[in-house]
Amino acid sequence: MVVLAACSQDKKADLEKLKKKDADLKVQIDSLEAQIARADTTKKVIPTTTVSVVELKAETFKNYIDVLGHVDADENVTISSEMPGTITKINVKVGDEVSKGEVLAETDARAISQQISDLQTNAQLVNQIYEKQKNLWDQKIGTEVQFLQAKTNKESMEKKLGALNEQLRMSKIISPINGTIDAVDIKLGQMVMPGLPSMRVINFSNLKVKADIAESYASKVKKGSEVIIRFADTNDSLVSKVNFVSRSINVNTRSFSVEVILDDKKEYHPNMAARLNVNDYQSAAPVIIVPVRTIMKDENNATFVYVSENNIAKKHLITIGKEYGGRSEITSGLKEGDMLVSAGYDLINDGTALSISK
Repeated sequence: MVVLAACSQDKKADLEKLKKKDADLKVQIDSLEAQIARADTTKKVIPTTTVSVVELKAETFKNYIDVLGHVDADENVTISSEMPGTITKINVKVGDEVSKGEVLAETDARAISQQISDLQTNAQLVNQIYEKQKNLWDQKIGTEVQFLQAKTNKESMEKKLGALNEQLRMSKIISPINGTIDAVDIKLGQMVMPGLPSMRVINFSNLKVKADIAESYASKVKKGSEVIIRFADTNDSLVSKVNFVSRSINVNTRSFSVEVILDDKKEYHPNMAARLNVNDYQSAAPVIIVPVRTIMKDENNATFVYVSENNIAKKHLITIGKEYGGRSEITSGLKEGDMLVSAGYDLINDGTALSISK
């Protein structure tokens, strides 16, 4: 019995020792688990949404009016014969450069030339008689009637010669401007009449673009306004200024006309279609401009955009000014340096963690 009692006490002592070791091990295990948990970041991953951002910078905002126009020439002349006749000579062809007063073509004027020749012969005799009568009259010889008759005959002959010379001039087709022959609509032997087109002469060094703008913009478009002109046919564009603004409103179209001089030497053609972007508004100072597509409205109909702040989406309420070309002027709510969410903005909410796409 004594032996059994002694063995029982030894086992209890051993059990106590093991329990103490177990408690110490548990404390060590809990400590190690806590350290590992703090060091293991994979257990603290926060879901993010991938977006693109752009840094906002202040710049001048411009608004434009889009209108259709066409190229026109101040000196675009269709010439016709001034009197009926048959074409006997054509002195030019399409593409020739001509000067003002140059004879482009001639009609049959043989009858007129013959009449002029006959009158010139008679004019010599009439002039001689007049000179003799004048000398006699100056010497108080002869009658006043004889002198006046000689003078009248001389003046009448000069008028007849003048009329025939004018008819001779009218038998010729003459260029009224400096320019280029753009069309020749006559042939040798063809009968021409006044009013029927014979040739076209264009001065290509004096071209302009004309357009009509709705009267609601009359107070915004002025001489000197910036204008961007685009030519669809040639895929060409240029920046110029409005040279002329009409002060009158067309009662039928309720519009006014503007003109822009084409100063460069490119080959533009009269009646070529052109699209004009006429500047009607410019911000007084640089402002923040954002793409219209990034602007949204909430349930209260408030306008806002998302901005990334330390990779967290923040909702910014904004005030919109003018809009043009897919861009909007922001008058309040944003500042220079803000990181605007430009892509993925429709996938996030205020406070969403962001992953910025490179």
